Amino acid sequence: MGRGRALDAPRPADRAAPPLIDNGSVGWKLQREVLLLLAWGPAILLQLAHPLVAQGIADHSAVLKERRGRWRRFNHTVNAMLGLCFGTEEEARAILARINKIHDRVHGRLSQAVGIFPAGTPYSAHDPALLAWVHATLLDMNVRVYELYVAPLAAGEADRYCAEASAIEEPFGIPHGLLPRTGGALRRYLDGMLASGELAVGDVARELAMAVLHPPRPWVAEPALAFVRLVTAGLLPPAVRGEYGLSWEPRHEKVLRLSARLIRAALPFVPPVVRYWPAARRRASRVERRPISAPATQR
Repeated sequence: MGRGRALDAPRPADRAAPPLIDNGSVGWKLQREVLLLLAWGPAILLQLAHPLVAQGIADHSAVLKERRGRWRRFNHTVNAMLGLCFGTEEEARAILARINKIHDRVHGRLSQAVGIFPAGTPYSAHDPALLAWVHATLLDMNVRVYELYVAPLAAGEADRYCAEASAIEEPFGIPHGLLPRTGGALRRYLDGMLASGELAVGDVARELAMAVLHPPRPWVAEPALAFVRLVTAGLLPPAVRGEYGLSWEPRHEKVLRLSARLIRAALPFVPPVVRYWPAARRRASRVERRPISAPATQR
């Protein structure tokens, strides 16, 4: 991920929407699950561990500037994800155009030195290397949360999921072949990034992480958010978790594993109207003219 490369990245043109996922895709199998929201916390904190990503969000997002900014960003992100996964081709094309338009405005320079990046390092949301990092963190955490709380993937499904997800290369102007297309390639990429020295949690990332982990909420929501914080800390690489100052002890690991066993046992009995996103159920109805059935095999 080259320093200075960010501002040289070309703006994506009006490109074709990625193929819609269908009932035969691994993307459909995973991303219809509401439980995959648990992947977002660790994915976001991993993304923020890259100083240029953290600076871009701090400079161009309402997360820190407005009390409700983080909820608004969350809702927009959820709606965009659902539209890309389960909407029509026209809806997906409109969402991609809107994201690229937002990315047009997201550029600037690092306010202070963090890790290997000196103050003044330029960043751009169109930088293919930064886009690849954000993409990889989401893929990895989606798979890990699915396998922890839903069921193990069958042989080859992680590879298919990566290959399906690489369809975003063209719409976002990412050079062909840059995104990992197999589970092994994804793991090697993430391990390489963790060893590269490019990840460093600075003050900006820690402030953003606090906004993610401790949003304004009514007191009745605290148990659910405490569970989200547990999963987030548990799925982060230990070195990154330590840089954020998140504690992790054997008792935390036991609670995480117990929660996984309980949720996996209960999930087959959760009705589709609760378990799956409404957009996924609507898409299934259009494609098959029948409701989604729960996977036959659970761990």
